[in-house]
Formats: sequence, C-alpha cells, structure tokens
Amino acid sequence: MRYLTDYKRAKGMGSAKSGVHHFWAMKVSSMALLVLVPLFVFTFGPMIGKPYAQVQAYFSHPFPAIVTALTLIVGFKHFKDGVQVLIEDYVHGYAQKFWIIAMTCLSYAAAATGVFAVAKLALQ
Repeated sequence: MRYLTDYKRAKGMGSAKSGVHHFWAMKVSSMALLVLVPLFVFTFGPMIGKPYAQVQAYFSHPFPAIVTALTLIVGFKHFKDGVQVLIEDYVHGYAQKFWIIAMTCLSYAAAATGVFAVAKLALQ
C-alpha cells in the first residue's frame, strides 16, 4: 500500500473541461431568450388568426422576421444544450451517444425548418 495525498487521489478525476462551456452557453442563451421571447410574443401574437396576405405583409418588414428567426435559432440551441445535459446525466453507453446525436439533429432540423418558413414568408 502506498501513501496518496488528497491531491494525488483527486488528480485525473476532475473536470472533463466542458462543464464550464455548457454552463455559460446555457446562461447566455437563457438571457437572450429572456429578451427575445417577450419580443416574439408581442410581434407574433397579433398576427394569430389574421389572413395570409396580412401576415405576409407584416413579416415582410425586417423587425418581426428577424425577431422570429432569432427566437427560433436561440430557442432550439438552448433546447439542444439542455437536453444534452439531461441525456449525459441519465443515459449511459451507446444509447447516450445515439440520443445526443438524435436530439442534436432534431433541434437543428426544427430550427432550420422554422427559419426557412420565416424567410419564405418574408421574401414573397
């Protein structure tokens, strides 16, 4: 039996060097959503139930289109990061890699679909 100090026992068992990045990414995206979601509600909300031509004319202006696109991008990025942390905590082995890849693809596909819809609506 050899003598190990607390430092030697803990060495190599510390941070995986990505926890701080995930933490700050979640904090930054949540602060951005704190601003974007109310803007989105007040720009998108009045158009619910309106005729297509009126919605198209409204989203042809840059502000509502940009706010909607930014909300979709930041929201799905925040969703991806949050789900990734949950999967890393509760799923292990091959299933962990599979679900992280699947949820990453799903969130990026949903964001791209939403941004494409906004762009198509705004540019017609």
